[in-house]
Amino acid sequence: MRRIVGIVLAVVLIAGVAAAVALGRDSGDSGTAAKTVRGVIGSEKAEFFADPDTVKALAAKGFTVRTETSGSWAMDRLPLKGYDFAFPGSKAPADELRRGADAQGGPLRPFYSPLVVVAHRNAAEVLADNGLARLRSDGGSKFTTQGTLLMDPYLAAAKNDRTWQQLKGASGHAELSGTVFITSTDPVSSNSGALYLAAASYVADGGRVAADAKALERTAPLLRKLVQVQGAQQTSSDAPFRDFISGVGNPLVLVYESQVASLLMSSQRQEVGDLVVLYPDTTVSSDHTLVPLTGHGRELGELLSTDPELRKLAVRHGFRPQGAAAEFSAATADHTAYIDQRLTGVRQAPVPTAEVLRSMAQRARG
Repeated sequence: MRRIVGIVLAVVLIAGVAAAVALGRDSGDSGTAAKTVRGVIGSEKAEFFADPDTVKALAAKGFTVRTETSGSWAMDRLPLKGYDFAFPGSKAPADELRRGADAQGGPLRPFYSPLVVVAHRNAAEVLADNGLARLRSDGGSKFTTQGTLLMDPYLAAAKNDRTWQQLKGASGHAELSGTVFITSTDPVSSNSGALYLAAASYVADGGRVAADAKALERTAPLLRKLVQVQGAQQTSSDAPFRDFISGVGNPLVLVYESQVASLLMSSQRQEVGDLVVLYPDTTVSSDHTLVPLTGHGRELGELLSTDPELRKLAVRHGFRPQGAAAEFSAATADHTAYIDQRLTGVRQAPVPTAEVLRSMAQRARG
């Protein structure tokens, strides 16, 4: 009798499972198993992808994303087999990647960030007193926290090896000594460093985009000075920015606006001290460009571009979504003392081709 009952129960159980499977097929339910995608990204996006809220939002869309970081210009030298996407900081290294990889359609640019220079207040005021910067009027407040770096005068100072000691007003600040220069990243491997040279070249050559060997020759001596005065360079803007906020290192550092905005909007906000944000009057925006290497990589790129929750999270990490200025303005409304939402008076320099930009960087490095 027990054997018969057992057989009957087994038959009922099997029938129930079969019915559930059939019902799932009829209803179109394909399950919620996550697609695990693997990508290589610029380090400036690491905190965005590691954010628990981003992980949760991606999981809700059926994605688990595993990332590794690399300098944007070093990605094309990686063995990309097994990756679903590569996500450098701008179009130029993305073009290089597309030439060497089997990309699944065109690149996607979900968000961007202009390059800015962070300065300590004493340095910013000395630059302004000597015509190298212009500080924003702040309605009678004692301190200024935002301004404009005047690229023509700054590059002229760099060309002439100006020192802080030669600038009026610097003598009272012991931390301002030696050659005046901006700390940037290695232009051969890092996106921000390469874009810095693109903007400097454009200004130094009278508003012309470098397009051939002659153009490179005209600006090579100046660009070499901008790079070689720094000594050893980092491959990521993260470390110089953290050093700056900690009060060590050079008083002028090139970073992404997104790094500043993210710090200001963080729920665990770190003290920013005497931070002043200088927007170069001629700069380059870093269009973070996802190169899809598989179909799943392309799906991820489209999600980052269109999903409202993921766009909101990108803004929280300081990025400007493409075609959605209002989202960024709303999120940074409490931080306009530092953030220029409209990029007032900022001219965008066109970027040379990937081939020219790589050659420019190699010449500058010597």
